[in-house]
Amino acid sequence: MRSDPSSSVFLDRVQRARASMQRAGVDALLVSVGSDLPYLTGYEAMPLERLTMLVVPRDGDATLVIPRLEAPRVAEHPDVFTLRAWGELEDPVAIVAQLVGRPRVAAVGDTMWARFLVELLGHWPTDGTTYVRSTTVMNDLRMCKDVAEIAALQAAGAAADRVAAQLHAGDIPLLGRTEAAVSADISARLIAEGHDVVNFAIVAAGENAASPHHHAGDRVIRDGDLVLCDFGGTKDGYCSDITRCVSLGEPAAEIAEAYAVLHEAQAAGVAAGVVGAACQDVDRASRRVIAAAGYGDHFIHRTGHGIGMEAHEDPYMVEGNALPIASGHAFSVEPGIYLPGRWGMRLEDIVVATEQGPLSMNFADHALVTLG
Repeated sequence: MRSDPSSSVFLDRVQRARASMQRAGVDALLVSVGSDLPYLTGYEAMPLERLTMLVVPRDGDATLVIPRLEAPRVAEHPDVFTLRAWGELEDPVAIVAQLVGRPRVAAVGDTMWARFLVELLGHWPTDGTTYVRSTTVMNDLRMCKDVAEIAALQAAGAAADRVAAQLHAGDIPLLGRTEAAVSADISARLIAEGHDVVNFAIVAAGENAASPHHHAGDRVIRDGDLVLCDFGGTKDGYCSDITRCVSLGEPAAEIAEAYAVLHEAQAAGVAAGVVGAACQDVDRASRRVIAAAGYGDHFIHRTGHGIGMEAHEDPYMVEGNALPIASGHAFSVEPGIYLPGRWGMRLEDIVVATEQGPLSMNFADHALVTLG
């Protein structure tokens, strides 16, 4: 179950959002379904045809516009926002428009349904209102995790680590089972270890592991397979994400040597994730090791993604992202090597940048564990 912060935390977040609006010249922030809403209010809206929207004017009180039948689910924080429940015969978009008047610049949530944006355009045409993404306001707030958020990421990471330890110990049977069966097993264990939701449980055996986001299917895991397992979920509102590989039987020399390269590349990426470095430096550090070993063309994705209330969020560890890493930035470091039709491997931890250096959220064994 999600453990909501106190009203003072939400009030501070809304105040910081307003300060960000001031800097960006945004007159109104409109947050609908998606992670920005619980971040600011503690309420996670279901994606429905009935509009739920937090309206935050740069000056004035914030209002949570919500269907009347959903209002009982809201833990009210009257010092943070006013609740405006609307009935079935009311127009919620018109209510939103009336709350703000006619903003010159409106920041709308990235995951707002298009139907609501189209209706909003009827009230605030683009000849008088400029629309920008809510990330203009929210990105800096969301990227820098506070102490409580880091603790939540640590708890989620520890829960995922416990499942990885079971995998390494051979407690999750692999040989003779389908990828799908193992995926379901991992999912059940994520819940048993404290996750509220399973976000994904990739299990890819042998040649299937060359597809980074392989969908676990009816491929039976055999002796000699290299098996890639990438899994994570949400615990108390924050996400875990970990990838480990195991070998069924002694790995071939080629695989063992490639994994040693991967291990070195992942460690280099983690070490590069220091405050003040550019996000792309993490990618470059991992990629440099893999390229030097001759596998550069087989590392086909970015090195990492931000993580928090969403499994993938800013900042991204990718070439071209010169954003300086700041204290509190949380991100994955997950280089991979993929040989189509043969095998694939990836090694992933979640890291939080701190003034004392990179702080790992994962401590499961990094070695290529041999089973069977």
